[in-house]
Amino acid sequence: MTKIEFMQGNIACAEGALAAGCRFFGGYPITPSTEIAEHMARKLPKTGGVFIQMEDELGSMASIIGASWTGAKAMTATSGPGFSLMMENIGYAVMTETPCVVVNIQRGGPSTGQPTMTGQGDMMQVRFGSHGDYSIIALSPASVQEMYDLTVLAFNLSEEFRVPVFLMADEVIGHMRERIEIPDSVTTVTRTQLAADALPFHAGEKMVPGFPTFGEGHGAHVTGLTHDERGYPATTNPAIHAALVTRLCQKVESQRHRIAEYEVINPDAEVVFICYGSPARTVQQLVQDHPEEMIGVLRLKMVWPFPEEAFAEFKEARIFLVPELNLGQIAREVERHVCQPVRAIGKIGGELHTPAELEAAFLAAKEEL
Repeated sequence: MTKIEFMQGNIACAEGALAAGCRFFGGYPITPSTEIAEHMARKLPKTGGVFIQMEDELGSMASIIGASWTGAKAMTATSGPGFSLMMENIGYAVMTETPCVVVNIQRGGPSTGQPTMTGQGDMMQVRFGSHGDYSIIALSPASVQEMYDLTVLAFNLSEEFRVPVFLMADEVIGHMRERIEIPDSVTTVTRTQLAADALPFHAGEKMVPGFPTFGEGHGAHVTGLTHDERGYPATTNPAIHAALVTRLCQKVESQRHRIAEYEVINPDAEVVFICYGSPARTVQQLVQDHPEEMIGVLRLKMVWPFPEEAFAEFKEARIFLVPELNLGQIAREVERHVCQPVRAIGKIGGELHTPAELEAAFLAAKEEL
């Protein structure tokens, strides 16, 4: 059974988090994500959960790391300026292998930028914003339904891989209202518990350590320093550092093909749009308006790890077009993985591409062939 609702994207995100088992939210209000915090503040106490408004986004990120180590599924939500403040503790979450979910409802930047306007300027920051080598998972919803569904998936992936997982939405998707189907229940993943005789950071073949159960006698030392399998600092040992950081990357990267989420339209097309988030809706409108044209589409639901294997779906592709609400961030990543020309269709200022703009880009690409 499912329940049909007419719902805002940010509220759908909060409802997805609750359905996935989120029981702790630590955050600081910031446009255009604040509705998520407001909804969690109303709902979490009714489910036995905890909502806390922190003093800033540094504290918000720290609070969800701490909550996760007590065994709770934990989440925060923010936008660009707050996301920048979270970066140090995001690196700490990576190093300590702390499962948690961070929602970024993107707006125009840099700095405080355009609080009420849309953007996708944080797509490279989410992958490389903290220092050092690491890998994360970042999802990008293009509808209110996906705000719900991908939030659930974000929690499941965070528990499976013991990593922070990011929902990289934008103001358009966060504030739009659409019909949504809410199921009675969702499939959830719980973290693998640490065996009684296991070292806290011994990973085994799956490269993901079991998680110690808070309050049940496990002695786990948790540090952002380079550490051995006991969790004790080993900062001057090159072999331990190399093995640790390589595993932190490979536990995600080795599974990139299995967890990839994307949609393919017209795989035989010569001109292919690569899109994610709200610009994908304009691309879909273009396809709908011009059924006579063979318009290829690769819509990314998971942007990181980047699903480069998806390009193999387009065996006839001769040119790729990448509309995004920045000056070409993911377009550069596309260029790394294809031999064909890539045309970035960046747009900033807080407005979506129009179908006419994308039609003009499509026709220009056809002329170029």
